[in-house]
Amino acid sequence: MPVVALVVLGALAGVLATRLMRMNTDLPAAMIVGILGAIVGGMGFRILSRSGTWVGAFVLALLGSLLLLWLWKLYQGRR
Repeated sequence: MPVVALVVLGALAGVLATRLMRMNTDLPAAMIVGILGAIVGGMGFRILSRSGTWVGAFVLALLGSLLLLWLWKLYQGRR
């Protein structure tokens, strides 16, 4: 999948993930989390599947974003 498409899907997934986790973040922070989540999800996608679809990439980017947000909330709770 092209890098630009991964960044766009990741940004959308990040915005959606912050809304699902009910986190009050600004748009750039949500997009950065989504892009990082897309990277995490993209690595998992390469491991699980050889064929890449846009829907599968978006779902794994969303799952990666949710995982990063959950870890962030867990870290914030311990402080």
